[in-house]
Amino acid sequence: MPPFLRRWADLPPELLCLIGDRLDLKWYASARGACTAWRCALAPPSPALLVVASDAARLCPYASSLTTRRSFQLTAIVSGSRCVGSSNGWLALSSDPTVFVLLNPIAGVEILLPPLIYKRRCWVSKVVFAPSPAKDDFAAAAICDIDRIAYVTAGAKRWAVMDPVRLASGDQLTDVVYADNGKVYFLTQFGDVNVLRLPERHGRKPANADEAGPSSKPEFSVLQPPINSRPLRWEDYDLLPARNQGPTVPASATLMAVPIPDDESQGPHLNAPATVEPPLSEANDLRFNPATVFAPPYDTVSAFTSAKNLVFCEGSLYQVWRNASCAVTLRLPGGGHCRVAENEILVLRHYPRRQPCWDVVKDLGGYSLFVGRNNAVSMYAEGIPGLRGNCVYWIGGRGRDRGMVFDMESGRSTPCQSPQVGNQHHTICWFFLNHGNSSSGSNGGWKVYHTPRARAPADILALDMEYQDLDGI
Repeated sequence: MPPFLRRWADLPPELLCLIGDRLDLKWYASARGACTAWRCALAPPSPALLVVASDAARLCPYASSLTTRRSFQLTAIVSGSRCVGSSNGWLALSSDPTVFVLLNPIAGVEILLPPLIYKRRCWVSKVVFAPSPAKDDFAAAAICDIDRIAYVTAGAKRWAVMDPVRLASGDQLTDVVYADNGKVYFLTQFGDVNVLRLPERHGRKPANADEAGPSSKPEFSVLQPPINSRPLRWEDYDLLPARNQGPTVPASATLMAVPIPDDESQGPHLNAPATVEPPLSEANDLRFNPATVFAPPYDTVSAFTSAKNLVFCEGSLYQVWRNASCAVTLRLPGGGHCRVAENEILVLRHYPRRQPCWDVVKDLGGYSLFVGRNNAVSMYAEGIPGLRGNCVYWIGGRGRDRGMVFDMESGRSTPCQSPQVGNQHHTICWFFLNHGNSSSGSNGGWKVYHTPRARAPADILALDMEYQDLDGI
């Protein structure tokens, strides 16, 4: 290394931290990629909570980092934009049931997706998408209403809305994750898993968000306010429809018109065909039935844990169940009782060759899971400042929108120690930079943490993560 670079690398860590405290998120991540010494001195900015403060016309999002104990201000968004997904430093936003935008709030780059056109307006509760999107290379999938799956790929003129998913009476789709192998896994409220394989992507893969294209003169923008539109509150669109009811739109909503061509509104979609694979229960020669799919007593508990999420960790698929209601004591079919406390969380691992194929685990081997509106993330957390291993990080609590952490050993949830952003704000989802993509069907978790070196000290792990924070910025 040249002498002048060596001198920069020899700066005292205390001085580097003082410099880092004055940098925004983009430059902070760039500084961490300068050399291994700087990376060791500056804590990683992920994971963070996406926290939004609002005024009359703009939403001011922040990345409230658990590791650096500071909040990074992101690109302001037009008031009324609803967050329906987050992955790899990008957000999926919507201000209208038919219009969706992928936004990189660090670089201020947005990608307008084709409109979601259907016979009637669909309520989209969550969107997942492929990493490193570009205007000519993207793929996304979504939960529509309670029983439909939609997807869209680059080059199509609109989303493809698929036939209703075959569900048990009273069941509905509740979560979705995008896997690195192009598969999309959909979870139902009863715990069944359906699989969709998206068409292969042939477009280029940009090295950073700037290659997604400029944001000037967009057809629709979440960065520039529309003309003659009344701003909405973020939480106006934040209510999911009740079970077995159609989607609802707040009465105060000012919807933006999206033209629907008469000759194409009912025609075949223009996306390449997606492949629907058998649900995991049928793949195990089982028709979905909690009594045969889940190990007891969780076959009974499954009906009382309404909040469910999917996540990959170390190549295995997990379900995360949370009792979002009050504490309940269940009488088991074979006798005995089982008590499930309020906000108690259960983590079940999928065992493809077993019957039952889902069973509870009590230890994640030092990993922790981050679930919510984001594409769920798993990462090795032991030894990382501000994080705890063998935990589930979720959003809710008595305030309904705060970061919480459930310790699998103690069985208790406590608020996350994250920096505050003003007096009035809303916690939306977990926010990770590019290396935080979790739902890899092949390895899962942060890239650097799925190898045997995951058990190494945090200072050694930092050497392996060089330059990865720059991806997606």
